[in-house]
Amino acid sequence: MMNVSKILDRQIVRSGQKIDVSLLWMIILMTAFSLLMIYSASIAYAAAEGGDQFSFLYKQAGFIVLGVIVCGVISLFKMAAWKKFMPWYFALCGILLIVVLGVGREINGATRWIHIGPVNLQPTEMFKLAAVLYLASLFTRKAEVLQSVKKIIKPGSLLVAGLILIMAQPDFGSFVVIIGIIMGMLFLAGFPWKYFAMMVVMVLIGMGALILAAPYRMARMAGFLNPWEDPLGKGYQLTHSLMAIARGEWLGVGLGASLEKRFYLPEAHTDFIFAVIGEEFGFLGMCVLVFCYGWLVVRAFSIGKQARDLDLIFSAYVANGIGIWIGIQSFFNIGVNIGILPTKGLTLPLMSYGGSAVVIMLVCMTLLLRIDYENRQKMRGYQIEG
Repeated sequence: MMNVSKILDRQIVRSGQKIDVSLLWMIILMTAFSLLMIYSASIAYAAAEGGDQFSFLYKQAGFIVLGVIVCGVISLFKMAAWKKFMPWYFALCGILLIVVLGVGREINGATRWIHIGPVNLQPTEMFKLAAVLYLASLFTRKAEVLQSVKKIIKPGSLLVAGLILIMAQPDFGSFVVIIGIIMGMLFLAGFPWKYFAMMVVMVLIGMGALILAAPYRMARMAGFLNPWEDPLGKGYQLTHSLMAIARGEWLGVGLGASLEKRFYLPEAHTDFIFAVIGEEFGFLGMCVLVFCYGWLVVRAFSIGKQARDLDLIFSAYVANGIGIWIGIQSFFNIGVNIGILPTKGLTLPLMSYGGSAVVIMLVCMTLLLRIDYENRQKMRGYQIEG
């Protein structure tokens, strides 16, 4: 009996579409909705700074325009070119991670941004993509590294160096996301179970030690476990996030009617934009957004599986890595907002305010579209380099 993937492949060929139109529309709609919510969530913050109420909207729109221009250029490059370009991009990210420690701009106790004119560049966001590309290239070129821990230690040391630089900023949230990407890609690549289990145990022990070593991380953990014990201190963000979501009930209080974003909830347009969405659009709105992220993750894995079936191995790993990234980071951000995870300072992909984050995520979406395009081309008989 013909399997489902072959049926879908034939349907794609017969459709005549060169790209995944449904994925493109999902990206457009989510990006447009993000602009709406950033404007809604940032009005009070902009007013408090004495600026124009549209200031954050204009900035984010500018970042998106820049991202679209960048994506328009990189969409012309084949995935084979990305594979060749990967070492240079990885090296650039490593240099920027070092530079940010020396000349970076400190915000809220963390040195994560390089001030370049009117924008703040965040190298950590670039390194997330570098990790995906590096592992995809490594697994494609050297399958033997997947056979044991010893063989993966040497090539993995470059990623460890990047993680150390990220912790020096410090950025524990991004550290956890990148660890998740690495472990997820190792799992999907078929890393032996016994070695994978050993690595999971080592990672958990290491992360536990990092939490215990930093008093502010312990304070966040305490605030997460019982936010109502100190609602004006350690539990301030979480309690107001929960109150915003509770106030939204099933259908929300309406666009722009959130009270928490105006008076209480800090970082409403960045880390806690999901809570504002919950207050203004209710449980139904949150469910719709969660569905959108779930759909993106499933589509990324579907594109990756299709690439693997077509023997486009590098593309398959890249698509899977992007899917893992979106899934982990959106889960962590939403988990923080609804109180099932401690505060980490992570943005919600394609939704939160932030230039580096939205540009890099749009680049990731462009890579998914490019991989899907090459899959379709190969199914039509064209020669595509794997």
